[in-house]
Amino acid sequence: MTKWTIRIAFLILVMGGGILIGTLTAPGTWYAALNKPAFNPPNWIFAPVWTALYVLIAMAGWRQYEARDHGSSLRLWWTQLILNFLWSPAFFVLQKPWLALVVIGALSTVIVMFIRGTWHRDRPSALAFVPYLAWVSFATILNLSIAVLN
Repeated sequence: MTKWTIRIAFLILVMGGGILIGTLTAPGTWYAALNKPAFNPPNWIFAPVWTALYVLIAMAGWRQYEARDHGSSLRLWWTQLILNFLWSPAFFVLQKPWLALVVIGALSTVIVMFIRGTWHRDRPSALAFVPYLAWVSFATILNLSIAVLN
């Protein structure tokens, strides 16, 4: 495969997976009825934020795939993607904020591990995950707040 084919495949995988998960697990009446903290962002903010983050996540993924070494950083990349895609079903479908908190906590840990593992070897990939970590950290606090309030 050419580099562009790989890159497009990663974009389709990450963006398509995110869109599919988002569509299948869209917040419904259960979420609307929950008590939320004052810092809960408006619903419209999530789509543009996740779109930008998914582009960065895909870029980091294809960079790891294109590297000669398909070692631990690529495994961490796949692990974070799986955890990322598991959070919405845990929270919105199973309606288990505490379970979702465990998932997002694991996701945060893997993101940090990915950043640390790629920092010296592939700085652009590490930096691509910094805003991802910031957003997931905010989402973790939001998830915890919703779990406590409900």
